[in-house]
Amino acid sequence: MALLDGTPVSADMLQALGLANYGHFTTLRVDGGRVRGLPLHLERLGRDCLVTFGADLDQERARAYIRQAVEGDDGTIVVRVTVFDPDLEVSRPGAAARPRILVTTRPAPILPLPPLRVRTTRHQRALPRVKNVGLFGVLHSRRAAQLDGFDDALFLDDASFVSEGTTWNAGFFDGEHVVWPRAEVLDGVTMRLLQRAHDATVVRPVHSGDLPGMRAAFATNAAIGVRPISLIDDLVLPGEHPILDTLREKYDEIPPERL
Repeated sequence: MALLDGTPVSADMLQALGLANYGHFTTLRVDGGRVRGLPLHLERLGRDCLVTFGADLDQERARAYIRQAVEGDDGTIVVRVTVFDPDLEVSRPGAAARPRILVTTRPAPILPLPPLRVRTTRHQRALPRVKNVGLFGVLHSRRAAQLDGFDDALFLDDASFVSEGTTWNAGFFDGEHVVWPRAEVLDGVTMRLLQRAHDATVVRPVHSGDLPGMRAAFATNAAIGVRPISLIDDLVLPGEHPILDTLREKYDEIPPERL
């Protein structure tokens, strides 16, 4: 399924997205037509559209297009909402933009997923607080990690402070609190929901030297929920921990909203 402003999209209309690769998106896990954190996803689309294109986005129109794309599907799917301008020219990105809304769907992964084994690497996404479509850097980091025998990459800044994963937020448990790194990261919707739902939560800098003192680590995004991290470089962590069960329970208790 691929709809551009509610209409089946042609290859010509996707040319700018494929060649210029300029835009932003959000990804939702839709269960029976319902979404956890729907207002946060719509808020992200509106905020990032202003940053990316200097244009307002009609959030209710975006919601209607998502609803149209999942209509009649009572199962669980992943929906990606991409905002881009099909008329954008690489030589004139400063021209007045007319961003449009592309909605695509794919099967959702069956949860829970097995633990991740990650390798640290120094990297920072461009405009990290915008969920932008420029994925070359993160996919190259993921590829390099996989070629080295890991599943994915965990990013460090130049001073070896942890920021985020390639397409997910990273969280830790120090024995008392769930710890989210204070860094230039994407404010993930799942992360924000968990921060609200779990009281014993702190946001503070996490140095790579702090990792051996952590009792557990995990990755979060809308598609995967809460996924354990069992290996960071050569640091072995538990593939399951009671805090992960608690976070999953807290997340499942959040009432989803109907599209």
